[in-house]
Amino acid sequence: MMQLKKLVCLMLALALLPLSAALAEEESYFTARDLAQDYDANKAAMIQLLDSEIAAGTESVTVSGTTATITAEGVYVLTGTLQNGQIIVDAPKDAKVQLVLDGVTIHSETSAAIYVRQADKVFLTLAAGTENNLSSGDAFEAIDDNNIDAAVFSKDTLTINGAGALTVASPAGHGVAVKGKLKITGGSVRITAARHGATGKNGVYICSGTLDITAEQDGLHAENDEDTTRGMVVISSGSVRIAADGDGIDAGGMLEITDGDFDIVTGGGSQNAPAHQEERGGRGWFGWQDSASNSAQDTASAKGLKASGSVTLTGGDFTLDCQDDAIHSNADVNIAGGTYQIATGDDGVHADENVAISGGTIAISASYEGIEGKCIEISGGEIDVAASDDGLNAAGGDSGDDTRRSFMQSSGNNELIISGGYIVIDAAGDGLDSDGNLTVTGGNVYVYGPESSNNGAIDFDGTGTVTGGAVVALGASGMAQNFDDSSSQGSILASCSTQAAGTVVTLLDANGNELISCTAKKSFSSVVISLPEIQSGQTYTLKIGSATQNITMNGLIYGSGFGGFGRGGRWRP
Repeated sequence: MMQLKKLVCLMLALALLPLSAALAEEESYFTARDLAQDYDANKAAMIQLLDSEIAAGTESVTVSGTTATITAEGVYVLTGTLQNGQIIVDAPKDAKVQLVLDGVTIHSETSAAIYVRQADKVFLTLAAGTENNLSSGDAFEAIDDNNIDAAVFSKDTLTINGAGALTVASPAGHGVAVKGKLKITGGSVRITAARHGATGKNGVYICSGTLDITAEQDGLHAENDEDTTRGMVVISSGSVRIAADGDGIDAGGMLEITDGDFDIVTGGGSQNAPAHQEERGGRGWFGWQDSASNSAQDTASAKGLKASGSVTLTGGDFTLDCQDDAIHSNADVNIAGGTYQIATGDDGVHADENVAISGGTIAISASYEGIEGKCIEISGGEIDVAASDDGLNAAGGDSGDDTRRSFMQSSGNNELIISGGYIVIDAAGDGLDSDGNLTVTGGNVYVYGPESSNNGAIDFDGTGTVTGGAVVALGASGMAQNFDDSSSQGSILASCSTQAAGTVVTLLDANGNELISCTAKKSFSSVVISLPEIQSGQTYTLKIGSATQNITMNGLIYGSGFGGFGRGGRWRP
């Protein structure tokens, strides 16, 4: 009985680990007061805004014309309208100040409507059921040594919470600019800004609420030039809609999203992307033959989710329509969950270093290259990619690098590894492309394209091995490539006359049992099929439309090289 109790306790502890970890993580970013959505009315002081006057019944508020300066810790409830004025918080460095907006409209023609000059933390609480408006004018005039350039400007940490609504308008600057940390834990916030929508120098943290941003620069922006370990963006829930001329979410450090709903449009959307020119003319005997550079590299950044550090996405519902990359990291991208609807004028997912996908549903309906990184590892998830160039591209580093890459230099430095997941690729360039090695150990992979003979459905420069999973690749025959002889799973490469989209390709065993079947999404003249059922010494029937070909496996690899060279040859139905 004692052993049973211990087992039950252990199982319970293990079950609670993810929840405990999530709670600990949230507590590390947010305090209890950050998460509180109300205030203590019994301790509150009232500040009444009377168009061109301010009335305050406490010594901790100094009024000068249409400017009220709060000088002490406490809770302050603001009501009414201020046509051209300002609320300033200038309290001791250890002071915690809560400003409750209870149906407030504040406009400052030449500065911030709310300016936090000094405090430890300021809580901007939106009273339940209220509509509040904060706005700045067409220019900012200096009132002290700080460069005030937002409708809401804070030198220290600012938390927006509550159960009301807030509209922020800044026709000449940022919407909300915080030199410390910006936290949003509740309320409905709408921001329109000529520059960034909302910024936090030391980070932006969101765990609830609704955020609607229209910005002429970035939607959410976090960056600390003096300390690169800061400037992170962390979102654990909430609803975020962004229409930005720049990046949707831009983190100078890491970007981490665990849940939430996201609708992000950047640069007017994928249809506004500059035209891409062909980066290379195909592989010759002496390396890559480049024909032109990518003109999109010269345009301003208009990415969806972007970070200088790592991007980690474990959940959430994303709709991303981006002129530039939809998901971008100058380091690594890790996707473990979530649902993604992506249309982009450049890469769907790009990492200068590594891309790892272990879960989630990713649908890339339009892209230049679907998923790109120095190393790509896919172990799970459902991935559907449409690309005007490569579908999956394991290529070297920074997308801003010179595209001319020597075959000998790049070979072995890149990896494309597929061990799980369900992957469908519709590519005009290479389908599976690795400048180094290609390894498939599991999963289900279907590649449609290219139709042009200067690319291949499968393309690798180092080794190409398959030891498990299912692979079907239909493409042009000019650069067709099969897996290497070092593979421990059978693979067939066969060429045919050009077949139209809609043609059914089926592989049968010697007894006529169907092993796999698919319908081509575009025209093709070569077929690669690798399955665990393909064994040496066995005979199989390949059906392409109404035509058939019997294939006897004298080894594990049938057909190799380019253009159907080897045992695959060319056959005409």
